[in-house]
Amino acid sequence: MSSFSTPAIVLRRIDFGDYDLIINFFTLNKGKISVIAKSAKKSVKRFSGVLEPFSVLEVVCSSGRGKGLPVLQEATLKQPFSKSRSDIVKIAYASYWAELINSWMEDGKKQVQIYELFQHVLGELDLDFTPMEALSIIFQIRFIKISGFCPDLTRCGNCRIEMEELKKEKIAFDVVKGCLICGSCSSAKSGKIYLSKGTIKQLLWVESGDLKKAGRIRFTSEALNEGLKFLEVFVPYHLGMEPRSLKFLRQIRSKRLSC
Repeated sequence: MSSFSTPAIVLRRIDFGDYDLIINFFTLNKGKISVIAKSAKKSVKRFSGVLEPFSVLEVVCSSGRGKGLPVLQEATLKQPFSKSRSDIVKIAYASYWAELINSWMEDGKKQVQIYELFQHVLGELDLDFTPMEALSIIFQIRFIKISGFCPDLTRCGNCRIEMEELKKEKIAFDVVKGCLICGSCSSAKSGKIYLSKGTIKQLLWVESGDLKKAGRIRFTSEALNEGLKFLEVFVPYHLGMEPRSLKFLRQIRSKRLSC
């Protein structure tokens, strides 16, 4: 039997039998993994209050020679993000980010950049200095860039005219093609989202700028609304599914705005 230790963020926990839990971790050293926490529900002392979603842990797991899941032996809580757990909107955003990672990432494929991105936005969410909407834009645009399906927001995908040279303030984005479409190349077909030049410029900066400085950007209300609408359509489309957590997030966000 061999063992390994790694920093890990809890993505999801699933009941397994009467006493055990299956935990999906996103780890620094091994990427996304699933492990079994034996007697986690039965014992008060064993893993008590540790295996909560989005918590950052240091875990020790053991694996045998068979095909069974690694067994969680130890879990030390490093960052609980306790402030976020008392806010249902923050929980909804964190759940959406976690589901994107859980759905898109391959098992056992190390992804240090995405791990650091996820840990960063969870920390900023807990600190409450940066608007939740801005953090979600930051996470999504950098997530899709690292994952290799980033949209082209710099020029028209057909005639290649630069975005800065387009005269209209609102520019169409083709969700299917993943690029901007200028007025001359645009057709009447659906599947387009309109973005202002100001929003595009802020998205481009967030995509390529320093992660620690990204939270300092002061998004306009227009950029927040357009950016969220754009990314929450584009990302699920290219993921090939609409995350259940996104539906929950939209419902929670709608209720908050109506209050």
